[in-house]
Amino acid sequence: MTFREDFQKDGNRARRGGSGGGRLAAGGGIGTLLMVGLFLLLGGNPTDIGQVLGQDQQQLPAGQEQSDGFDNCQTGKDANENVDCRVELTGQSIDKVWERVLPEQANIQYTKPGLVNFRNTTMTGCGQASANTGPFYCPGDQTAYFDISFFDTMTQFGGENAPLAQEYIMAHEFGHHIQNLEETLGLSNYNDPGADSNAVKIETQADCYAGIWAHYADDDPEFGLETITDAQVEDAVRTAAAVGDDNIQKRSGGQVRPDQWTHGSSEERANAFLTGYRTGSMKSCDTLGRGVYK
Repeated sequence: MTFREDFQKDGNRARRGGSGGGRLAAGGGIGTLLMVGLFLLLGGNPTDIGQVLGQDQQQLPAGQEQSDGFDNCQTGKDANENVDCRVELTGQSIDKVWERVLPEQANIQYTKPGLVNFRNTTMTGCGQASANTGPFYCPGDQTAYFDISFFDTMTQFGGENAPLAQEYIMAHEFGHHIQNLEETLGLSNYNDPGADSNAVKIETQADCYAGIWAHYADDDPEFGLETITDAQVEDAVRTAAAVGDDNIQKRSGGQVRPDQWTHGSSEERANAFLTGYRTGSMKSCDTLGRGVYK
């Protein structure tokens, strides 16, 4: 089990997304990597990635999702038994960590991102999103979107569909919200890929921020988790490695091309998560070299 069974939910956290059709939204998410990697491997021009992802759409207002709540998700026991509830309570746990850490280490007040759990497709502030997009964060409406069917696909790339691995994915997307609050998320640019690109630095920093959440959630009962085991950490690390650019390129049948990387290598992503987990320090996650953390 990942959550303490007596951990209580503080009101509804997530919304359920609607369904529909249309183009995909982009939010710098893990699932987006799969599309971008395949597009580039098939000879696509990096300057056209925005069109592939639907970034040319007008931003739409948030709040168009079906808001029927998660009334069946009340305790850590529910989160251990039900993936929808795990999304709901993990969001609350991540909020609690960053409400403490962000002001202390970056002198920035934390504001909660929106959290939408959807099936098939949903409307976002970045356009229409589908299950193929995978989990992502949309800065247009400051909301993290999760279709939990994506968790099942992680095993195809060598990842784990285990509780802490799923929570790592969520914490990564919340990490993009932290970057949005820091006003650095916009530095990520798929049109300028490469092993040393800002896109890679932003993504590996989000991995490191996910590790920071695990560091504090493991340390304080207020944040809801049981003590994290070595095996659970290994699951999360294996999943971080699975979404490395080099692994995606190899498993998609192409050559490893660092000049096309947007998210970092398997080793970089795994190490970034471990760095945040071991230190709990935003300073240790300073991939952009800003030097602004306490």
